[in-house]
Amino acid sequence: MSKRGADQFWERVIKDDPVGMLALQHILDDWQFLARPDQLPPPTDWVIWLLLGGRGAGKTRAGAEWVRAQVKAGAERIALVGPSYQEVRAVMLEGESGLLNLGKMGERPKYISSRRRLEWPKGAVGEVFSAEDPDGLRGPQFECAWADEFCAWAYPDATLSNLRLGLRLGDNPRLVMTTTPKPIAALTRLMEEPSLVVTRARTQDNKTNLSPIFMKTIVESYGGTRLGRQELDGEIMTDFPGALWSRDLFEQGRVKTKPNLSKIVIAIDPPVTSHQSSDACGIIVVGRSGSGAEAKAYVLQDATVQGARPDEWVNLAAKLYHVWGAHYVLAEINQGGDMIQTMFNTLQTDVAVRTVYATKSKAVRAEPVALLYERSRVHHVGHFPELEDELCLLGVENSPKTSPDRADALVWAVTDLLLKPPVAPQIRGL
Repeated sequence: MSKRGADQFWERVIKDDPVGMLALQHILDDWQFLARPDQLPPPTDWVIWLLLGGRGAGKTRAGAEWVRAQVKAGAERIALVGPSYQEVRAVMLEGESGLLNLGKMGERPKYISSRRRLEWPKGAVGEVFSAEDPDGLRGPQFECAWADEFCAWAYPDATLSNLRLGLRLGDNPRLVMTTTPKPIAALTRLMEEPSLVVTRARTQDNKTNLSPIFMKTIVESYGGTRLGRQELDGEIMTDFPGALWSRDLFEQGRVKTKPNLSKIVIAIDPPVTSHQSSDACGIIVVGRSGSGAEAKAYVLQDATVQGARPDEWVNLAAKLYHVWGAHYVLAEINQGGDMIQTMFNTLQTDVAVRTVYATKSKAVRAEPVALLYERSRVHHVGHFPELEDELCLLGVENSPKTSPDRADALVWAVTDLLLKPPVAPQIRGL
């Protein structure tokens, strides 16, 4: 039964049969009764339970309910790990299926934000950690842990290693991992663990708890595609046939810090419209080191925004221009024409701007840039999951009906830095 259906049911029952209502409420508070089989831990011996699921498949609820069960069974030290501190709080704690919103009011934990910890009424403590800071897991020890969206972690190997070294309390320390899969090397290595069990949850299986509009939109975007099998069905897909990029290209060229850069550009791929369902405004920051055939490009930031008005993304690009000390903003004008130039002239008169016009398809423009990756001349400073997802779909037939705005902005930036001869920027006076 969905949460919405359960709420409506209780509204009717509480008026007619308060005693029966209490009995049924006890039953419906039992996760074993409510859960689908794929949301329950496997009835076998395991050290790590990996739940691979599509978007909205109920992974978060499954992870949170498992933590609740551990607390009820007497666990006192729990680790909660996500892609970032903000995402742990927004999804694992405060989300509709998060730990702060499950169970009876007197049993729920409270969150001490200044200490990044949950405290349950009976004394159990949950500590919050970010995969952006693997060393934060050095030292603490736990009886159990819940790790969310492993495939989106900035440093999956280091974070998981430190987490597992801290699982050393109690008779049977265990780890639950919930994630939408991606073909990353860290997941491949994890899947080879003998003490690991895997279950899968499909988005379709949880449709009674999801908005009909969400279901319609996501099926239209991903239905019938290989990416849909990953994003909706929780399958691990290898690199896509025909794709210009592979995951290995990013991993081989990934670095933690940038070198001294001789030039930085802010590339923009603007949307046609500015409502929430519009294409995103791709904004990518890329720098160059070296010169000539030895020059290399370094991807520094993905600042892409969704649903922003033109004045908002113009101002954001200008802010990045000053923060990074960029040489100029590079804007594609196919969609905006003179409007883009006018916006900068009006709002940001101290920003140098160059414009480019696309005469070839996105995939054709991307081909020479992909070759630069193969030659180890482009590096990502850190992780950019959404950008890398888009790049891995360029050149793929029947890919989802979404615009690769991040990827297109990156292609413009790298092309400008490594494939074109130097051109003086258009610097405007006040």
